[in-house]
Amino acid sequence: MSSEPPPETARRSRLLQPVPPGSLVVGAEDALPGEAVVLRAAERSLSGERRGISRFTPFLGPAFIASVAYVDPGNFATNMAGGAKFGYLLLWVVLVANLMAMLIQSMSAKLGIATGMNLPEVCRDRFPGRVTFGLWVQAELIAMATDIAEFVGAALGINLLTGLPLFPAALLVGVAAFFILGLQSRGFRKLETVIASFVGVIVVAFGFQMFRSGPSWPGVGHGLLVPGFDGTESILLAVGILGATCMPHVIYLHSALTQRRIVGATPDARKKIFRFELVDVVIAMTIAGLINMSMLITAAAVFHSRGLDGVGNDLNAVYDGLDTYVGSAAAIMFGVALLASGLSSSSVGTMAGQVVMQGFIQRQIPLSLRRTITMIPALVIIAIGVNPSKALILSQVVLSFGIPFALIPLVMFCRNHALMGGLVNRRSTTAAALVVTTVIIALNVFLLEQTLLA
Repeated sequence: MSSEPPPETARRSRLLQPVPPGSLVVGAEDALPGEAVVLRAAERSLSGERRGISRFTPFLGPAFIASVAYVDPGNFATNMAGGAKFGYLLLWVVLVANLMAMLIQSMSAKLGIATGMNLPEVCRDRFPGRVTFGLWVQAELIAMATDIAEFVGAALGINLLTGLPLFPAALLVGVAAFFILGLQSRGFRKLETVIASFVGVIVVAFGFQMFRSGPSWPGVGHGLLVPGFDGTESILLAVGILGATCMPHVIYLHSALTQRRIVGATPDARKKIFRFELVDVVIAMTIAGLINMSMLITAAAVFHSRGLDGVGNDLNAVYDGLDTYVGSAAAIMFGVALLASGLSSSSVGTMAGQVVMQGFIQRQIPLSLRRTITMIPALVIIAIGVNPSKALILSQVVLSFGIPFALIPLVMFCRNHALMGGLVNRRSTTAAALVVTTVIIALNVFLLEQTLLA
């Protein structure tokens, strides 16, 4: 482990560096070549020199990395189960969940831009040492549980596509994750591009499956716009979809992705940066929402319409069902999407773990070592023969425990004018955030109770 200067001190010294007259962005002179190009483009966007759609491009990226957590293998299992069991009925739940995600991730991005610190760093700065240490321990456990789902999902994707047993498939996933994480040393843009490409693969895969499955578009419209339930089980599934909306590790990570990416030299510049980053959040979360909807629509059209209500509970059965009823191309696309989801979300989870450790306790270990440590529980689970779909469900239950510890501090800090300055939440935003936080926490408590007592 290595100790680093406090991030607030690093930011303060960075902001005290000489800034060219009229400059709106700090640090372009010291950036890597690829990053310097982005920072200069951001400067032109902030000054109004770049117009049209191109003015947004320097700011796109952080939310796409965060959005991966909303299309991870755990979402595959939940959405497929909901569509197979209840058809298009719960589409409106996916829509509501996506709107919640936009609010939460925009606040996380704003915290990083306004303070120059990520959420764990602000917690360490504002809370007593024992509280901070406790928050770090739970965050590490949650990040590890999350990584199990992502790692197992990617291994299952390889298994479905190639027939390779799960354990050697998991070892291949580890190698690929090391390669993806290695891109961090080459600048933020390369990693953002690779992660966005994975998201693009998932979009293409589920778009293809959805249209090949021949859904009922009136049914889709009704399910999207008319809230409703069909018995206790549908309520429980809806709770699962809504309760899994908030991913603690990417709340921590998103604030880190924006804290030093493009640093505004003035308060006005930081406000403009946030407005541009808000576009990033809306685009990325909309894409994630459409992917989740397409999963549910595909399951409804292929399985629910044929009375195969239980197929969605097992991803192996989903793959076989797509192969039987839609064609081998659809099944292959499903496997590819699952692999892309697992690889990208696993890498993002490891990055989040690094942010958590550095932020809460000011310690850092090499990403390769962290990747190795977080691989071990997943490899053990696969080696002892635990059903992959059951492992995904269990990881989601563990994940629920960490939600209050990320959401409540985020809302507290974003409403603090002394901390946030001109980017402090409006009263309406804080009110909406409190409602969302209360709903998500209550739903997760209910989901935990139902799962543990089942």
